[in-house]
Amino acid sequence: MRILVIDVGGTHVKVLATGHQKRVEFASGPKMTPAKMIAAVRAATVDWKYDAVSIGYPGPVVHGRLIIEPRHLGSGWVGFDFKKAFGRPVKIVNDAAMQALGSYQGGRMLFLGLGTGLGSALIVNNVLEPMELAHLPYKKGRTYEDYVGLAGLERQGKKKWRYQVNEVVQQLKSAVQADYVVLGGGNARLLKKLPPGTRLGNNANAFQGGYRLWTKLYSGSTHERFVH
Repeated sequence: MRILVIDVGGTHVKVLATGHQKRVEFASGPKMTPAKMIAAVRAATVDWKYDAVSIGYPGPVVHGRLIIEPRHLGSGWVGFDFKKAFGRPVKIVNDAAMQALGSYQGGRMLFLGLGTGLGSALIVNNVLEPMELAHLPYKKGRTYEDYVGLAGLERQGKKKWRYQVNEVVQQLKSAVQADYVVLGGGNARLLKKLPPGTRLGNNANAFQGGYRLWTKLYSGSTHERFVH
């Protein structure tokens, strides 16, 4: 099966498909509606052949349904019929969950995506559990995302931001009893030293996760079980 994978972010949309080596990328932002995103994807992949579509969405997804409009994009995402728009089967998961799938190497893994916001997902023995840790209170009336997301980086500067990333990673790793943490997202590359028990992910892993979505076995609950 040939899969088109779309990784939707707050600043860019990245696209790749089975059989292609080079991804395409275009800007997103606060005016990006789902219709505009699909039009841009089609224009960028006019000669591509694919049988199904995987979408990583920057917000909560429950049973394949978007439940909250994205914070950093335009409106109209919740309730949008992606299957009808593409004319093919579509699977949608949280963008951090999709990158987590592509980063997973067994055991109990916590994934944290350091991008525009803070993405998070937990995988335990091949069972994926998307999480929404970004907006939980952290300290001084601010959330985790306020400290380690892009706004936190810009407010604090790199040195203080790096310190907060280390603190947040250790706190969340302990809270979920993870064997290891994978740090993904575009800002992970700004870290000079990784916290203990942590390794860097790669944004390209989101595409691997998108392919894996079509090889998983759905368990019939809120969990997503997959096979390699």
